[in-house]
Amino acid sequence: MALIRWRPREGFNPFAELQEEVNRLFDVSSSRSGGELVWAPSLDVYEEKDNLVVKADLPGLKEDEVDISIQGDTLVLRGERKQESEAKERGFYRCERVYGSFQRAVTIPYPVDSGKAKATFKNGVLEVRLPKAEEAKQRKIRIEAEK
Repeated sequence: MALIRWRPREGFNPFAELQEEVNRLFDVSSSRSGGELVWAPSLDVYEEKDNLVVKADLPGLKEDEVDISIQGDTLVLRGERKQESEAKERGFYRCERVYGSFQRAVTIPYPVDSGKAKATFKNGVLEVRLPKAEEAKQRKIRIEAEK
């Protein structure tokens, strides 16, 4: 199973995205000879004023087929997209959809209040909202002049 880590603090590398796609290609193609395919859902990770938001494309899955956990400073998404049993009996001309287990890990760049985390699933898109912990929220500090 492929585990792909998101690293928000790495410096800009114009070839990093290309390298990641090449790695994904080789992960999938090398698993084809072994039978079970490997896939990793695409993610968007962004920051709002009070939340870290993670969106994952999970077409064909239901909310009870996905497991979300926080392990230290890492958000972990796990699940499995099962192949339709009758699909194995069909004479395919082309088969590009990938099935099997997945796991994605996202490093959380600041403290969050995991007790208030919320997850929603709509139209094949999982959205996880992790509220910033009070100590991670930006606040204004008033300067007092000495007399």
